[in-house]
Amino acid sequence: MIDIEHHLTFSESWSRSVERRGDHSFLVFEDSEGVASGWTYGEFDDVVSRVAGALSSRGVVAGSAVHMALANSPAFVAIWLAVVRLGAWVVPSDPMGSTSEFEGHIRRTSPVVGICETSRSAAYLEACGSLPVIQVDEQDPEMPVLLGDRLSSLPDTGLTDRAGVMFTSGTTGEPKGVEVTQANYAFAGRTMAEAACLDETDRQLVVLPMFHVNAQYYSFASAIWAGASVALMSSFSASGFMSQAARHGATAASLFAAPLRMVLARGGPVEDLRLRHCWYAQNITADQYETVSDWFGCRPRQLYGMTETIPAVLTDEAGDPEPSSMGRVTTGCIVDVQRPDGTPVDVGEVGEVVVGGERGTSLFAGYLDDPETTGASFRDGWFLTGDRASRDETGRHYFDGRRSDVLKVAGENVSVVEVEAVLAQHPGVLEAAVIGRDDEIRDELPVAFVVADPSSSPPSRADLDGWCAERLAKVKRPVEITFLDELPRTSVGKIRKFQLNNSESGEESPI
Repeated sequence: MIDIEHHLTFSESWSRSVERRGDHSFLVFEDSEGVASGWTYGEFDDVVSRVAGALSSRGVVAGSAVHMALANSPAFVAIWLAVVRLGAWVVPSDPMGSTSEFEGHIRRTSPVVGICETSRSAAYLEACGSLPVIQVDEQDPEMPVLLGDRLSSLPDTGLTDRAGVMFTSGTTGEPKGVEVTQANYAFAGRTMAEAACLDETDRQLVVLPMFHVNAQYYSFASAIWAGASVALMSSFSASGFMSQAARHGATAASLFAAPLRMVLARGGPVEDLRLRHCWYAQNITADQYETVSDWFGCRPRQLYGMTETIPAVLTDEAGDPEPSSMGRVTTGCIVDVQRPDGTPVDVGEVGEVVVGGERGTSLFAGYLDDPETTGASFRDGWFLTGDRASRDETGRHYFDGRRSDVLKVAGENVSVVEVEAVLAQHPGVLEAAVIGRDDEIRDELPVAFVVADPSSSPPSRADLDGWCAERLAKVKRPVEITFLDELPRTSVGKIRKFQLNNSESGEESPI
């Protein structure tokens, strides 16, 4: 439960920082050509007011939906905040999505207006039908088509008013629409700011896409809560990440494991880097972690969260991060690891990660127009994440895959996470993914997909077969290994494992 003194809407969180930090830096945007533009909190609040005026003139009122298909840009941030200030709600889609994806999101949310980038408008306009559309130039910091008259007053917003619907990334199937409230955004900001020890002197570097919750919850909402500033890059560059961090004086960042591996493969250390903190999600090897720590000048901290959990409910600690662990329960959050009957697991026992809290405040409000799925996602008040983990006697949690990541091989449980970790530890492997293949005799069999490390000699099939034979029980060894140039991913780097079933490229190595 949130302390009453921190019981704010996201709109109020923004207004509070504008009042306190009006003359101080809020946003620096670096476009695709490396040209930077900047705004103070007060200057950007004026932009937000004028965007709110333009949206209001197009029929956006409290309770309305606004659909966006925009990449990282000042326009995205201004529209997001303007919609929140109007008491309306945003529906951000992957700007590189297909017409069918856009059509599905628009049909399910009935927005009043849609907004897209002019150069990518064809697929979007096809999806919109009769929906009014605003086309913008994401690279233009002036945002002329978005600016209207300043509104003299804005509506009051309620804690549980809907502020956004975020569609899950669909790594395993059909995306669900996660309802995010005003209080959810504020709670995410407060919790993540405190977990990262952010204050007004910090600057977040944001390279992950804004349509995803990592950039919204962990970076922007936390910066707004703390009155810190944000350096927003138009896109992620593995070779340029560290020089961007140094150039903009960033002190904090957030990444996934895949971008970290890309930085290792294509980047290199730079001078004048000021990073004191970096979140990351998903595992990297011990050697990769040590190299990243040396290059960044800080020890990155792993976290665990979902769109539905709002903040990261598990975060590693600044003083002594353990790279193999997702961390301990984040202050202000409620987490347990339970057996299928709802009882807590013992130390070292694997169970399902479940999250407690108040729906619409510290947990998502529900799935859009789907009370049945919402109800099935809870047990006795606990949100069921579908992720498996164990914990040690100190309260540290260790990921063991999703429920779907446990294969039944000849009657034995095999965690694909364990197999992936063994493959990834090979010095010639950049990353690996393992899925199950149906088998008439043994139920399921593990099959692996491997991307070789471009900085070293690629392993042979025999190398990996022998590597696995030395480190895994026979039942856990992949029966096939396929080499790929890259793994299929969502826009934020999560592996689309369901696409691996249809993979046609690469070489197969039967064992």
